Amino acid sequence: MVAYTPGEQPQGGGWVKLNTNENPYPPSPRALEAMRAALADEGALLRLYPSPDAAPLRQAAARLHGFDERHIVAGDGPDDPLNLLIRAYAGPGRSVGMLMPSYSLYPVLAAAQGAEVIRVPLMPDYSFEIETVARCGAAVFFLTNPNAPLGVAFKPEKVRALAESFPGLLVIDEAYAAFAETDCVELAKALPNVVVTRTLSKGHALAGLRAGYALCPPEVAEVLHRVRDSYNLDRLAQVAAAAALEDREWLAVTVSKICASRTMLSEELVRLGWKVNPSATNFLLATPVSAQCPASAATAAHAFDFLRQRKILVRLFPHHPLTANALRISIGTEVEMAQFVAAAKAWTKG
Repeated sequence: MVAYTPGEQPQGGGWVKLNTNENPYPPSPRALEAMRAALADEGALLRLYPSPDAAPLRQAAARLHGFDERHIVAGDGPDDPLNLLIRAYAGPGRSVGMLMPSYSLYPVLAAAQGAEVIRVPLMPDYSFEIETVARCGAAVFFLTNPNAPLGVAFKPEKVRALAESFPGLLVIDEAYAAFAETDCVELAKALPNVVVTRTLSKGHALAGLRAGYALCPPEVAEVLHRVRDSYNLDRLAQVAAAAALEDREWLAVTVSKICASRTMLSEELVRLGWKVNPSATNFLLATPVSAQCPASAATAAHAFDFLRQRKILVRLFPHHPLTANALRISIGTEVEMAQFVAAAKAWTKG
């Protein structure tokens, strides 16, 4: 079993951290106020257990999505619901499926349950064949939508067609849905084999608190509650996440700023001659090139090192042909984007 490898967390100040897709802006003021309220009276509430099923978060998510709160399962970060799904539905003889490339945590969670992993490669145009996935034999299939690390989004109509063809449980991992034009929440309401998972880490800027949830068919929710750890989300995370979900205006403004910076960065890199994937996320996958350095894994590694020497962190994904030549660049503040563009220009001009 191989552990998950997270992005580098640098020590000391002065870094431009564009390698872990964190939101560059502070969380909703309502989330901060909710935590302050929970810490009133010298933190007296912290001596008490929180809601065992994260009722505040589940109720807020139910209002947001028009979903029955009984069918929402909260978790300690976005990865906890993924782990619960594998714990409940996969294991020896019940394999886990995924597109390649996509989130590298899925094989780690599958290995912990002794489940085989079936990898379905994406096509060169980043599409997938419905029949190939439907017949792959997996008991649970994870569809990262929008895809990470590619950044592309699959249309809800195609995801619905896949769900209707796939005989197992289709889990749509929507960690980056806040930055996309569409989502698949309605499929979790309409189809008995679709689960949609969400996180507060990306769009809502609460990566440091760890909160997420799954929108499930009734039977799936009941099963996940059986295998879920009691009190799996602490009091501060529950109230902050609930308040963040309620603050839709803050989310709209913040996402708009990030998407505008994403467009600006894409245009700047295209002008430099870099290839840039279309993105429905808070990052870009871009292939660096220069007059001296054509697109290759070695060129990407050279650009990565050049940026790191200037205390700018991005991410490499060298183990798949669709990502090996590229850098994944998180969208930062306007100042951070200006610093990155200046460094990218310096590297390109040699």
